[in-house]
Amino acid sequence: MFTGIITDVGEIIELEKRGDLRARIKTNYDAKGIAFGASIACDGICLTAVDFGDNWFDVEISAETVSKTIIGSGLWEINYKVNLERSLKVGDELGGHIVSGHVDGIATVSSIVDEGDSTRFTFEAPMELARFIAPKGSVALNGTSLTVNEVKENAFGINLVPHTKKVTSWNKTQVGDPINLEIDTLARYVARLAEYQ
Repeated sequence: MFTGIITDVGEIIELEKRGDLRARIKTNYDAKGIAFGASIACDGICLTAVDFGDNWFDVEISAETVSKTIIGSGLWEINYKVNLERSLKVGDELGGHIVSGHVDGIATVSSIVDEGDSTRFTFEAPMELARFIAPKGSVALNGTSLTVNEVKENAFGINLVPHTKKVTSWNKTQVGDPINLEIDTLARYVARLAEYQ
């Protein structure tokens, strides 16, 4: 369980194809404080830490995860910047929204426009997920908890304030980039219940 509040921007420093894909991610986290088997959201994907060094941790990524996330698009390569969040602990501040780290699909950046000091991003989502996205609702995009400004069919917009751009990998994002999309868990269950009304 996560909140979508990014606490570090890591960097992929090794990739190795074994039975599954293994990635080594450089981090500012104290590796001594990461337990073997701990969950860490990497660009919004809940992954399991399986090895550690002074300033890095390793994760193993199944073929299923590769196929359902931006990892399969080829973006994850050496020097790629990754939004990181440690799992939520009892008593932690819930500053974003409840995020599971289970990516629902891939959205695509269709436009990026500066608006004052903020930046407006517009995305296109898969049609089967677009119905769960509502104005003033929440989404997790590459692990970042964000508020939806507007929705039109399968397109939706969000604004990033300067702080978010500074402490995440969003300042590297370009038009056409694929983005991990996790819809709001509450929206999913409300929609499911409505099917039985």
